[in-house]
Order: sequence, then structure tokens, then C-alpha cells
Amino acid sequence: MVPQVVSLHIAAQAAAPMQSLAAVSAVAGRGLDGDRYFHQTGTYSNHPGSGRAVTLIEIEAIEALAREYDVLIAPGLARRNIVTRDLALNHLVGKTFAAGAVVLRGMRLCEPCLHLEKLSAKGAARGLIHRGGLRAEIVSGGVIRVGEAIIVIIVID
Repeated sequence: MVPQVVSLHIAAQAAAPMQSLAAVSAVAGRGLDGDRYFHQTGTYSNHPGSGRAVTLIEIEAIEALAREYDVLIAPGLARRNIVTRDLALNHLVGKTFAAGAVVLRGMRLCEPCLHLEKLSAKGAARGLIHRGGLRAEIVSGGVIRVGEAIIVIIVID
């Protein structure tokens, strides 16, 4: 199967409910238009580190959370911007990939925290350890749409 974008989510402010979108504008050096990290009002905006522009999680991780830990959360409650299918996100650290026309660079894993659990469901943090997703930077902006293919770009140095 071709990896794809399953759903898109942003929150206007820290701890605000995630809003589902059909499409979102990605701006290099800023993030997703309308998201808390785009406006630097996210919970961790004042902490140094890369990868706050975009966060991704596999729908398979959310499904495994329900199956293995009996913790049911909607994709938006995972607090990640892009939910993917058929893509091993842990393998994309240091890699360049495209979601539709938007080019992203995987920066580091997005391990779950107690803040995530506080905003979603008890047991979510434990169930998402090592499968909490990926933090990425936007290399080249554009619009990302639900249903678009995700393609890993091979870069030869």
C-alpha cells in the first residue's frame, strides 16, 4: 500500500482541543498555519529544540493502543498534526519525505508525555512509548490534504 495522510489536526493554543481539517497550509520555518506552534503558543514553545513545526503519528499506533491497552482515543486526541497510514515513522529520523507537495525532514521521535495523557486518556502515554510519532521540520511549504500520498525522498550526498 502507498503511505498516506489519514487525518490532519491543529490546536490554536496550548491544551486547546485539536481541530480536524481536510487541508492545512504548511509554512517553512513556522509550522502549520493556525497551529499553536506556528504562533509559538504551544506548551513546549519556550523549550529549545527542533521538530515542533509538525508532528506525525501512525494510525496503526492508535489502533494498537486500543487493542493492546484498551485505551481508545480519536486520532486528534493523540495531539499530533498528521496521522499517517502504512508508514514507519520511527525510520524517518534524519530523512526527507513529502506529504503531497510539502517536503518535510524527520528530526526526532515524538515520545508521549504526561501532558498528552492529561489531555487524552489514562494509559495513553504508556501505550505509545516508542510509537508516539515523529517531530519534523518543513523544508518546503505548501498545502497538505487528507488522502495525499507520503513519499520518502532519497537524498544522495
